[in-house]
Amino acid sequence: MIERYSRPQMKKVWSEQNKFDKWLQVEIAVCRAWAKYGAIPGEAIPKIEKARYDPKRMEEILKVTHHDMTAFLGSVGESLDAESRFVHLGLTSSDVMDTALSLQLMEAANILAEDVAGLIATLREKAIEHKSTIMMGRTHGVHAEPTTLGLKLALWVEEMNRNSHRLAEAKKVISVGKISGAVGTHATIPPEVEESACAELGIIPAPISSQILQRDRHAQFVTTLAIIASSVEKFATEIRSLQRSEIMEVEEPFEAGQTGSSAMPHKRNPELCERICGLSRLIRGHALTSLENIALWHERDISHSSTERIILPDSCLVLDYILSLFTYIMAKLQIYPERMKENLEITKGLIFSQRALLALINKGLSREVAYELIQRNAMKAWGERVSFFDLLSGDPDVVKHLPKSELEGLFDYGYFLRHVDAIFERLGLG
Repeated sequence: MIERYSRPQMKKVWSEQNKFDKWLQVEIAVCRAWAKYGAIPGEAIPKIEKARYDPKRMEEILKVTHHDMTAFLGSVGESLDAESRFVHLGLTSSDVMDTALSLQLMEAANILAEDVAGLIATLREKAIEHKSTIMMGRTHGVHAEPTTLGLKLALWVEEMNRNSHRLAEAKKVISVGKISGAVGTHATIPPEVEESACAELGIIPAPISSQILQRDRHAQFVTTLAIIASSVEKFATEIRSLQRSEIMEVEEPFEAGQTGSSAMPHKRNPELCERICGLSRLIRGHALTSLENIALWHERDISHSSTERIILPDSCLVLDYILSLFTYIMAKLQIYPERMKENLEITKGLIFSQRALLALINKGLSREVAYELIQRNAMKAWGERVSFFDLLSGDPDVVKHLPKSELEGLFDYGYFLRHVDAIFERLGLG
């Protein structure tokens, strides 16, 4: 199912071919930089630029060396003649691997940024369309006061805008290279070579590094993906709740021929939203692992490497999927305004309790006295399922302060929506 909603570009980013292509790209960029400073003869560069690697040959070498970089370099060396001695000159494995990984993460971030922008556009369109679609607002799962579906979605738009900014910042933090030698001292490769090579690769050098780029950078990237996934989980959880049979105000897409249960033909489950909720947990787990990867021994150890081979591709692939899937859900979301109106009425007018409370306070009653008057009628309306308005208008302690004509004016849904336009304008939603 993941292939249906995630884009092939993300899979390509994390392919072995793309990884090794970027290793070679880094190696060639460093050779060109060395040539600028006379350490490599200029005539060797055109030949080095034609260097290639053979994945099958790499596998053969790996069986002997048990080291993927030496296997890669062995294969590359076999594609060259004497100039092969200049490849990897002064470098350690992480110079190549970490810099190439940054290039992969930048590519992944660009795809995710497109995903986020696409979801924002879809949410924005729905929010504007349903700006005035009145529905019940709920706190603690209990009816509170009316809101609109448009306001609910506008809230999501603004949250995703923040996520867009977070992703841009995380990309910036990870868009660095490291070509500084075995422990980051530049003893075998001067800073000028690092600067030149990184400029060619379209990144900047980390101001300082050890044998590796510091893993707080990667942790910020993965935790940013976890925050984005958690936002989408929040949205999906809301749809799941609103799709419950007792509420049924919205419903995720249910296609022709689709089945919800092998036993119960009537079932239309929010399984797409449930899938998003489950997968977001996976990314949060990866975020924890990325935080654990920050603390390494001395100038580095290799405990982070094995986990990153899983958590970085997985987090990017899964978030790409989540964002694409939720954009589809929102584009095809079934919305039931009439059901929303029905649900507004099920508490027999209790949602106007605050308006009645404030009206009594404005008549001069203390908050405590006004609250007791309103609450005793509210509790009776709730317990006996009778009209809250009828109880208030029949309570002499209430009507001596609020005549029935004034009470009628309080029971107006429009009161709750009078600032919706202003909120939308503040958000730039038109």
